[in-house]
Amino acid sequence: MLFKELNLIEPILKALDTEGYTQPTPIQEQSIPTILLGKDLLGCAQTGTGKTAAFAIPMLQLLSEKHINTKASKNIKALILTPTRELAIQIEESFKAYGRNLNLRHLVIFGGVGQHAQTEALKKGVDILVATPGRLLDLMNQGFIDLKSIEIFVLDEADRMLDMGFIHDVKKVIAKLPAIRQTLFFSATMPDEIQKLANTILKNPTKVEVTPVSTTAETIVQSVYFVDKPDKKKLLIHLLKDKSIVTALVFTRTKHGADKIAKDLCLVGIKSEAIHGNKSQNARQRALTNFKNKSIRVLVATDIAARGIDIDELTHVFNYELPNVPESYVHRIGRTGRAGANGVAISFCDAEENEYLIDIQKVIKITIPVVDDHPYPLSWQSMLAQKEVKRKPQGASKSGNPRNGSGQRKFNNRRRD
Repeated sequence: MLFKELNLIEPILKALDTEGYTQPTPIQEQSIPTILLGKDLLGCAQTGTGKTAAFAIPMLQLLSEKHINTKASKNIKALILTPTRELAIQIEESFKAYGRNLNLRHLVIFGGVGQHAQTEALKKGVDILVATPGRLLDLMNQGFIDLKSIEIFVLDEADRMLDMGFIHDVKKVIAKLPAIRQTLFFSATMPDEIQKLANTILKNPTKVEVTPVSTTAETIVQSVYFVDKPDKKKLLIHLLKDKSIVTALVFTRTKHGADKIAKDLCLVGIKSEAIHGNKSQNARQRALTNFKNKSIRVLVATDIAARGIDIDELTHVFNYELPNVPESYVHRIGRTGRAGANGVAISFCDAEENEYLIDIQKVIKITIPVVDDHPYPLSWQSMLAQKEVKRKPQGASKSGNPRNGSGQRKFNNRRRD
């Protein structure tokens, strides 16, 4: 199917052509017709599936057709609520790209920066508002924002809202919305509390589920390197000597760790910057911009960048430290292999992280191939500790670790009972 077969108006088709879009992704193909009919939608979609375009494109069409002379009203007509500043900025950029030929005004607001520029833009009139919960509630309480005219409400990354503790703020926002509206609800996973929230705000929704929950894209080649913790930096530098790795996103568990890795990489001539919650908004946006335009080769990040950050042609993701929440692994490596492109996800695992790896493999239902052929293998002490973690109380199985060629073997994912 092509975008021109989805009954989209010419100004949007022209913008999509400028962006190089011809064929919709599965979630776009299923969601756009439903949204254009004015129906509520419940989307369960993994990161990297083209979700933003799935709701932005039909929203732009609905609003442009209904409000031809948009400047006649200053009321906000559509609200997209999303958990992080980076994702909010990306969504607003998408509305700008797809709506470049339409007479609609859009604005993104978030905390961590002064509010003056945001409030001045609100005074001039905004049709589409993209917001994070904290700044939205703050400006609502100050009287700068009124949601009484909202026609379309999008709750994006609902499960991430729950993880970050925003769910009560989300409920406060929802309480201020008009009862008659179109609601689009997106979440990568559907824990009980998120399902209950969806049930309360959606009316006879169409459900779109394009990938099973907690699965990784087939276009991503995954591998794991067992390495002692002190050797991880040396292994990362060794692998980055491969010039075919044009851009790499490296994930750590801590903010301090991200800063240290970025600094160490710079010392050996690998241009890098770090991004995490302690950085100012300007610094975070500058690092992202430098990474996107390839001024730097490596971006080192905490999980703040694991969701929703769309980086074109990102070839490699490194898990310098494995996440202790298995779903975070899925979101991290989903930064590459987006919208059908190929990607590579490389994970480092020391002896203490072995159980994290086991849990990750249980969730994604894949045994991640192990790369043995590298200069910094686990020391014999760490190998003993690793075997101890895998050993069952009644005695270990005698099954070996079958090799799959190319210096790789499959990891035997028995775990301690």
